[in-house]
Amino acid sequence: MTTFTWKINNLERTTVDGKVNIIHYTVNAEDGTYSAGAYGSIGVDGEVTVPFADLTEEIVVGWVQDYFGTEKVTEIEEALQNQLDEQTAPTKATGTPWS
Repeated sequence: MTTFTWKINNLERTTVDGKVNIIHYTVNAEDGTYSAGAYGSIGVDGEVTVPFADLTEEIVVGWVQDYFGTEKVTEIEEALQNQLDEQTAPTKATGTPWS
C-alpha cells in the first residue's frame, strides 16, 4: 500500500503585511520498499488572508490541494505511483550483453 505525504518546504511572503505569495511543496510516495517524490511551487499572489503566525502545515497543504483540485491531486499521486510501479517491476533497462 502506498502512502502519499504532502509537505510544505517553504513560504515566501512580504514582510510589510505578512501575506504569503509563493508556496513551495513536496509530495512523497512510499510503499515500504520504494519511494518517489515531486517538488513544486505555486504562486498565491497575496490571496492568503490568514495571519502568517497562525498558519499550520495542514492549512497550507489544504491550500495547495485546493489550488490543484481533486483531479490534479489524483494525477500527481498517480504519476508517483507509476514511478513506484516502475521501480518494483522495471519495463526498461540499459546496458550491454557483454562484460
